[in-house]
Amino acid sequence: MNAPIKYAALQTQTLFISAGHSDTDPGAVANDYTEAQIVLDFRDRLAAYLRDKVFFGKDGQHGQNLPLTAAANEAAVHDIAVEFHCNAFAWPSATGVETLSAAEHYPLGNALCLAISNALGIANRGAKGEASGQHSRLAFINRGNGIIVELFFITNPNDLNNYLTNIDACVEAVGTELIEAVCQEHRA
Repeated sequence: MNAPIKYAALQTQTLFISAGHSDTDPGAVANDYTEAQIVLDFRDRLAAYLRDKVFFGKDGQHGQNLPLTAAANEAAVHDIAVEFHCNAFAWPSATGVETLSAAEHYPLGNALCLAISNALGIANRGAKGEASGQHSRLAFINRGNGIIVELFFITNPNDLNNYLTNIDACVEAVGTELIEAVCQEHRA
């Protein structure tokens, strides 16, 4: 009788995760939250989720991060680098998740957008080029060759509520996509 085939994941690429903004640069502020609070917490939760699953680097200790230049330099030495942000807009009705990156990262960007959109029940704005955001030159993309994930619109109370209600599902969805991106299955 043949033994059942077992599958295992082999990590073939390096991963770096980063949180945009900090205590000195809070990013967008809306609905009693700062962008820095949200993305630092998300990055730390994601790091805890990934801890026993894959090897990765992250920008700083729990609750803090590296300055942008240092984070971009660190991202540049990894195969996949992802930095988390929250989007903001003058109209509180703006909604959804999107990624900004070079075209080579659109497949992963689209996968992350779909995973987050499904987890949070918000619009999927898709993977876009760097110039599609409110800033035209982003160090994490240019110097770090990374992907910026705009998780949701912090200025939209519904997006924020959906995020706060579904943080764990969002972490798991993003974590699953990143694991699949850096690992390949093989027969054991």
